[in-house]
Amino acid sequence: MITVVGVPIDCVGVPEAGDPPLRTELAPGALRAAGLVGAVGGRDAGDLPVRLVGKVRDAHTGVLAWPSVRAMTDVVRRSVSELVAAGDRPLVLGGCCTLLPAALAGARDALGGIGLAYLDGHLDLYDGRTSPTGEPADMPISVITGHGPVDWVDAVGGPLVTPDRLRLLGARDRHEAVEYGSVLPEQLGYPPESTPDDLHEQGMTDAGQQARDLLAAGGPYWVHLDVDVLDEHAFPATDYLMSGGLRLADLRDLMRPLTGSAALAGVSIGCYNPAKDPDGACAAALVDLLGDVLTR
Repeated sequence: MITVVGVPIDCVGVPEAGDPPLRTELAPGALRAAGLVGAVGGRDAGDLPVRLVGKVRDAHTGVLAWPSVRAMTDVVRRSVSELVAAGDRPLVLGGCCTLLPAALAGARDALGGIGLAYLDGHLDLYDGRTSPTGEPADMPISVITGHGPVDWVDAVGGPLVTPDRLRLLGARDRHEAVEYGSVLPEQLGYPPESTPDDLHEQGMTDAGQQARDLLAAGGPYWVHLDVDVLDEHAFPATDYLMSGGLRLADLRDLMRPLTGSAALAGVSIGCYNPAKDPDGACAAALVDLLGDVLTR
């Protein structure tokens, strides 16, 4: 059973406690309104009581809004663990990608081990020092590999994935990451990313099948989709627009093998911004995509 759960958080600029919902905080509600729950044949567990607030960059961790990031991590980790332990397959609707370490930790807690296919336009290996903004969505992969802020790594019981259980698919920001001093995956002993050019050269379906087979060989795995893996013209409703990304048809072909395995433990979605989607076209496209890849 697919269980849809929302994590309405946003770390771009970060709201204050009294501010109305904004940007990616609106994503779970917008995707429900576009028919997501029915499209995936799931049940709706509502939104978790979490929010990232506060514009202060923590002096110790280097993470923006750290106290609320820490609190959100506990709530999401516990919720995902309970769902997976009950035999459900969570579909976690962000919000921003800050939710991923918590969701992955929850799946690991329930299953004893976990892999990750990370579909994102960014490597997200910054830490509290190298991130130019301190936004926690800069750091998910650094946290799950154990390289991120120590307090956050400790909060998820990390590292969460071993080198054979991580595949980075679609990143295209290596040059910028090097300029800011980010560590690179191979420097941590992890496989380097497969860029969009790499994926096109291999073929999307073959690339998805290869990642699936490598991850499933070690047990259950998770799939995380940051919509900025898509080209800015294919999906403009996200905050960090980038050229050179995938088309929607590419993403569909890449995801079908990944989400068609019995080893799939859950899926999370990040960085859809309804405020940049006034006619709902991007929400409709995302619902259509997820309905296809999660019900085949």
